[in-house]
Amino acid sequence: MATKAAPRQVGDRRGWLRGSPPPRWVRLLPPFLLVSVCVAELVSSEPLDIGFLLGAIPSLAVLSYGPVATAAFGAVVVGLLNVPALQLNHPGNADLLTISFIAALSVFVALLRTRRDAHLVTVRSVAEAAQLAVLPPLPDRVGPVRCAGLYRPAQQETLVGGDFFDVRDGPFGVRAVMGDVQGHGLSAVGTVVSLLGAFRETVLDQGDLEAAAARLDRRLVVDSTSVDHAELFATALLLEFPPGTGTVRLVSCGHPAPLLLRGTKVLELDTQPGPPLGLGFFELSPPRGRTVELEPGDRLFMASDGVSESRDGTGAFYPLPDRLAVFAEESSDVLVDRLWEDLVRFCPSIRDDVSVLVLSPRLRDDGGEGDDDADADADGDADGDPGETADSHGESTGGSTGD
Repeated sequence: MATKAAPRQVGDRRGWLRGSPPPRWVRLLPPFLLVSVCVAELVSSEPLDIGFLLGAIPSLAVLSYGPVATAAFGAVVVGLLNVPALQLNHPGNADLLTISFIAALSVFVALLRTRRDAHLVTVRSVAEAAQLAVLPPLPDRVGPVRCAGLYRPAQQETLVGGDFFDVRDGPFGVRAVMGDVQGHGLSAVGTVVSLLGAFRETVLDQGDLEAAAARLDRRLVVDSTSVDHAELFATALLLEFPPGTGTVRLVSCGHPAPLLLRGTKVLELDTQPGPPLGLGFFELSPPRGRTVELEPGDRLFMASDGVSESRDGTGAFYPLPDRLAVFAEESSDVLVDRLWEDLVRFCPSIRDDVSVLVLSPRLRDDGGEGDDDADADADGDADGDPGETADSHGESTGGSTGD
């Protein structure tokens, strides 16, 4: 499933008064008012001094019509004022002169608005293309791993914020990263670009996941030295699916722990989080990885703190593990959609970036790689806890999971 980014958002959050196309009823206002005034004059037994209302028609046309259509409405209005049977110019020439001036001014304003809109469309198209280059949609599958993602930036009219994630296949297996940069909105995009670029390089030439995290840390440290008081930092979670092992390796840099979906169970994978990226503490306290054995049907769920730290009207945090258990039997595509809908109902005014990533590795016991239509996401029914596996430092990483 491709990433559900800003283009998939329900409705246009800008609103028609902030740049989005006007609704249909706005376009219908000028002809409706025109017809209403004429009908009122014709059915009335006495002349109605309502000719001044026609002056609003060219002004309303500016909101949704171009200069040619606005000029046409103005010409029709001026013509109706000169029809004796309608008596719209009663009692004299004041209405005719005033409305003629308003019509001419409306045509000029419509011309300016049309040119501005064309410029904004060009600028917005370039901005969207640049942001999609930073965070392109995920494919349905990366190697043996099925992907489902959702991204909602906090800042309106943007496609990229302070959260980021990516999944790439390389010589050391499929790797994924999810992170959260200090701040959000366009001010954080530069840091997101640096981290994603560094991550994509590590997928190709960095065999050790801890060393890959250290490279991301160095990237931010170097970026900070060139800017006074930059204070750049980010949390990140790196995952690796080594080929042919049936395991996943985790390295956390201050990011919320991932959740393992095993059948209808939701298990929090204990990690030993290292310091956030960019603070320069990796040499003093480097992150330590953990390797978890997977079973057929297992899925890994990751979310930014924009999900877990969302609050309702009473100040209560969103109960992510509990709510996730309700949707655990759904396919990954449906799970992501339902979780977002549930989060919006719980906290209608979300002020932070929200990102969700669900990874479903296809193990050998899943029945092979051939059946792409059969969603193996929700087929796992094993009830055991993740087994113990020795990590690359020679230590035993326990298989118990947090509550």
